[in-house]
Amino acid sequence: MAILICGGAGYIGSHINKQLNKEGYDTVVFDNLVYGHREAVKWGTFVNGDLANVSDIEKVFADYKIDAVFHFAAYAYVGESVTEPEKYYYNNVVNTLNLLKVMKEHGCKRIIFSSTCATYGEPKKVPITEDMPQNPINPYGATKLMMERIFKDYHKAYGLEFVVLRYFNAAGCDPDGDIGESHDPETHIIPLVLDAAGGNRPDIKVFGTDYDTPDGSCIRDYIHVSDLASAHLLALHHLENGRESDFFNLGNAKGTSVLEVIDSVKRVTGRSFNVVYADRRPGDPAKLVGSCDKAMKVLGWQPQYADIDIIVSHAWNWHEHAKY
Repeated sequence: MAILICGGAGYIGSHINKQLNKEGYDTVVFDNLVYGHREAVKWGTFVNGDLANVSDIEKVFADYKIDAVFHFAAYAYVGESVTEPEKYYYNNVVNTLNLLKVMKEHGCKRIIFSSTCATYGEPKKVPITEDMPQNPINPYGATKLMMERIFKDYHKAYGLEFVVLRYFNAAGCDPDGDIGESHDPETHIIPLVLDAAGGNRPDIKVFGTDYDTPDGSCIRDYIHVSDLASAHLLALHHLENGRESDFFNLGNAKGTSVLEVIDSVKRVTGRSFNVVYADRRPGDPAKLVGSCDKAMKVLGWQPQYADIDIIVSHAWNWHEHAKY
C-alpha cells in the first residue's frame, strides 16, 4: 500500500513526503515539475506525470496500490488567477476531477486536500472559524471552494472520504535543512525579506502603513511548514480511524505584521537592508488570522514552531544553503 502525493515535489508537498516516510509510509510523488523541484524528492518513488493527462494518473494507479491521496498540485498565484482564470479553472478544478475519476475507478476513497483561507474572501471579523461565510474574491480562492463543494458531493454520492485543510500563510523550512522553499516567481514575504537581507534584492517593499493595526502594516497568520505537515499526517490518521470527513483551518491563531516580520529577519540574520514604503495593494485585508481550535480538538494537532523568529531562522538556514 502506498500514499500518492500529487504535487509532492513542491514546497509543502515535499515536507509532507519527508514526514510520511519518517512514519514508515511508502510514498509515490507525482509531479510535472512545472513549479516543483526534482531535487526535493529525497524520499519515496518519483513519477513524472500530469493530472491533465488521465493516462498518467491511470498508470500510477495501475503500477502502485494507492491507499490514499494527498493533493497539492494547484496553481496558487492570486494575481495570475485574476488575469488568467482559464488556466486556474482547468488546472485546479478540471485536473482534480481527472484525479477523482481515476480514484473512483480504482476504489481509492481517501483524499487529503490542500485548500486555503482565500476561500473566505474578506472576513468580517477575526479569528476566522470554519463556519464563517466563504466568499472568495479571486479565481484562485473560487477554484479551491469549488473543489470543497465537489468533495462533499462525491462523499454523498460515491463514499469519498476527505479532509480539507485551509492554510493560512505557510512559512519556514525543514528544521533539518534537507528541503526548503523555492518559488519562481517568489511572492512569499519571508523569502523576499531574506533576499533583501542576503543582498539578492535591493530592498523590501511594505505595501501600506496606514491599516487599522498596531503598527499600520498588514497582519497575517504564519504557520511553519513542518507544522502543516504534521497536520496532514493527523488528517490521514483521522480517515484511517474511520472518522468523519471534515474541514479544518490551519494557522497559529495569532498574527504577525509585515513590519514585525522585517524586524524578525533583522534579528535572526543580524543584517540591515533597505525598506521601501509603498501604497496599499488593492484587496489586501488589514488582518487575516485563523482559529485552529477545531484542528486541535478534533485532530489533536499542536503547532511546535509558532514563534516567528524560529520560523525565520529555519528559513534563513535554508536560504543560505539552498540546493535548488
